[in-house]
Amino acid sequence: MQENATLLATVQELDRIYVDVVQASSDVLRLRRDLASGKLKTDGAGHARVKLILEDGSEYAQEGTLELSDITVSPTTSTVTVRALFPNPNEELLPGMFVRARLEEGSTPDAILVPQLAVTHNTKGEATAMVVGKGNQAELRILQIDRAVGNQWLVSDGLKPGDRLIVDNLQKVRPGAPVKPVPAKLAPAFLAASQH
Repeated sequence: MQENATLLATVQELDRIYVDVVQASSDVLRLRRDLASGKLKTDGAGHARVKLILEDGSEYAQEGTLELSDITVSPTTSTVTVRALFPNPNEELLPGMFVRARLEEGSTPDAILVPQLAVTHNTKGEATAMVVGKGNQAELRILQIDRAVGNQWLVSDGLKPGDRLIVDNLQKVRPGAPVKPVPAKLAPAFLAASQH
């Protein structure tokens, strides 16, 4: 006589739990480059560190690691699902829970952020900005823009500390034209965003 087996329970491991994060494929490419170049903080094994924000807005106490080997690509949406692994000793994280992941990026002490309104593009599509050059004359600079940070651009090349960026009357300023530099009067919303 043979009896049919009855499913009584499903075994799930909760002590370590995976969190799937959906990213644009272009962000994953940048992420891989940043990991390879050392711009991202990593744990001892070379994995990027990830923090979680729980549904109630609090931060999860345990830090996780990004597992770039477990990637799923969606050809219809150009998004990539990357997986982060988190310790879960108190079983606070449960399967199906909604959380937000925050990748801990490394800091660049010599980074230059410029207002997006001060950057234009030339006919070749290169990012450009006008600065006050020698003799208070306008000078055109070609910039290398890494990415947007709020309402600013992160500039990796083309500007250096101490450069005076022209942010007003850009449609009237031409390279070599004399300029009278004055401190910029930025809107309160811009000042609040630039302090983060």
